[in-house]
Amino acid sequence: GAGIDTVREELARLVPENYGDRLITGDLVTEEDFVLLVMPQDIQAPKGRLILPQVQAIRELLDAHAKCLVVQQDRVAESIAELRHPPKLVMADSQVIMDVAAQTPEDIPLTTFSIQMAYSKADVIEMARGTAALASLEDGDRVLICETCSHHPQKDDIGRIKIPRWLRQKTGKDLQIEVAVGKDFPVDLTPYKVLIQCGGCVVTRRHMLMRLRAAHAQNVPMTNYGLTISYLQGVLERVLLCHPEALKAYRDALTK
Repeated sequence: GAGIDTVREELARLVPENYGDRLITGDLVTEEDFVLLVMPQDIQAPKGRLILPQVQAIRELLDAHAKCLVVQQDRVAESIAELRHPPKLVMADSQVIMDVAAQTPEDIPLTTFSIQMAYSKADVIEMARGTAALASLEDGDRVLICETCSHHPQKDDIGRIKIPRWLRQKTGKDLQIEVAVGKDFPVDLTPYKVLIQCGGCVVTRRHMLMRLRAAHAQNVPMTNYGLTISYLQGVLERVLLCHPEALKAYRDALTK
């Protein structure tokens, strides 16, 4: 047992800085690219500030020496028309993605903050595959909404109110929808037909991958808020064009 602390210290020093982390924008943006960020400031937006994924995306673009324009959803078409060149990417809040997709020309790549969180914090391919399970929900199926942090739910909370409402409207099924917060994530996931995970902005990628691995081991599909909302609003294939392997995984899972 002698020297163990020294070995650990040396191993820690060998790990590259930010090892295991992924940028929210991934390889979709490079230096000098122009990105349009769509951030609605509704009742759920924190007063006087932006939510963490939005702040992280802006910081990443600045660090990459890229350029960004931040607008609300009612200024998307106008902003694109005013630009001399179309943006390299449009990234929007998931809750307005249908409206933003209608304003964004088909030749401009489009994604959401939450889908990029699936890429950054977890595995967007595996989660896209899990999204296909939403198409086969039946009466009585149990769905688990998974939140990683405790927060004070707002009047029209996205995870507790909007997604369950949209899910029931889309499927027309009598679903049993439950919510697990933080450490309440169940050990036994088999009672659920699908798990819908939040973006995980306050936890590490390792934490999210552990959840995804547990779901995979128990053969329970997992998706996330952004993928789910894009599916429910009918634009999932459009936004997954930025991630061709994820789009293929989703399509393949639908045919099984």
